[in-house]
Amino acid sequence: MAVYTPVSETQLAPLLDSLNLGQAKELTPIKGGIENTNYFLTTEKGQFVLTLFERLSFEQLPFYLNLMKHLALKGIKVPDPIVSPSGDIVFSLNEKPAAIVSRLKGKSELNPGTMHCQMVGSMLARTHLAAQDFKYEQPNLRGLDWWTKTAPQVLPHLDSARQEFLISELAFQHHAASLSAYKALPKGPVHADLFRDNVMFEQTELSGFFDFYFAGIDTWVYDLAVCLNDWCIDLQTGQWNTELLHSFLSAYQKERPLERCERQMLNPMLRAAAFRFWLSRLWDFYLPRKASLLQPHDPTHFERILRERVLSHLSL
Repeated sequence: MAVYTPVSETQLAPLLDSLNLGQAKELTPIKGGIENTNYFLTTEKGQFVLTLFERLSFEQLPFYLNLMKHLALKGIKVPDPIVSPSGDIVFSLNEKPAAIVSRLKGKSELNPGTMHCQMVGSMLARTHLAAQDFKYEQPNLRGLDWWTKTAPQVLPHLDSARQEFLISELAFQHHAASLSAYKALPKGPVHADLFRDNVMFEQTELSGFFDFYFAGIDTWVYDLAVCLNDWCIDLQTGQWNTELLHSFLSAYQKERPLERCERQMLNPMLRAAAFRFWLSRLWDFYLPRKASLLQPHDPTHFERILRERVLSHLSL
């Protein structure tokens, strides 16, 4: 959520008028993140988030925005995209694709307890089930194909030990994807980036999941693994917090019990989820784009988690 494309209230006014949202009262750049340009937007009609998409195209965006609309209509707490009177959900602003969605209340919980993990685990499972009949198709754009293409770009920036580790893990993930258990995994639309800072709580209630712009069709257990690697660990070591892990998994399985193949593939998917974010953080760190407020994440965090997942295995 860095600012790559500045937007003024004057530039925004025609879009707000076309959507019947009234005049802008406040337009504030959002710090944090690295993918898109985001602003908190307050108008005469309420509070929203304005996003200008820096990498995603006009053709790709209907998947993400219609998924959010689909989930919102099914009672899942997510930002609800604004749709124009003519039915458009993606707009053009300063020569970039843009969207406006409702703003969730509350704040992120960066030091979650068992209660938070229970709520997120339960809603993640309900999100998977609610999205089963979503009609749009789009792969996870940060999946195995992207890893394979991106690895050669970051390897020159690493020392020999890290190069060897990255190449070895990429080979392991190709092997895992060839297994019959992997091919049997249930799939559907997944969030694929549901970290602590992409969930909002208001007092003791979960008020919503947001930032669906890495979503795609992938395995549900991979989406679960992404969450476990962030919500249920000691951030300093990457090791499991067993109390948080049990709370998250129990809550998820109360809504949707894991199938046998998912239990078989959970450890490879935990490694896959750690590898994906190690690789993307390496890419953002060593090959950054210019932006105001850009705050690249530390790649070593997910390298540490990946090494932990290689050494230790969960048993369910």
